[in-house]
Amino acid sequence: MAKTVTVNKKPIGKQAKKAVNQKQQPQWALGMPFKKINYILMVAGIIILFIGYYLLSGGGTDDPAGFSEAIFDTRRLYVAPIVLVIGFLVELFAIMYRPKVKAEEETTSTDNQ
Repeated sequence: MAKTVTVNKKPIGKQAKKAVNQKQQPQWALGMPFKKINYILMVAGIIILFIGYYLLSGGGTDDPAGFSEAIFDTRRLYVAPIVLVIGFLVELFAIMYRPKVKAEEETTSTDNQ
């Protein structure tokens, strides 16, 4: 006589609790991904980028046959690219920054689970 084997058994006791806990979302997935400080830094980075692109603009002529030396100005060759890189670094920092969690907030968030 052959034995029948059941493959999908439901866990019992402690195993059931572990299975339920494994299906829950991780702690970092709860709540808003960005805090208020992140949005403030993002807006600051966008403003810096606008300033950088404004500094980069200009230097053209109205006459297509003419040539303007203004395109080789220090503002367009050095200052504007540096301001743009700073703006992009601020944006990167704003996205990656995670504020420190106070001990009180940490205990209340773990108690709610």
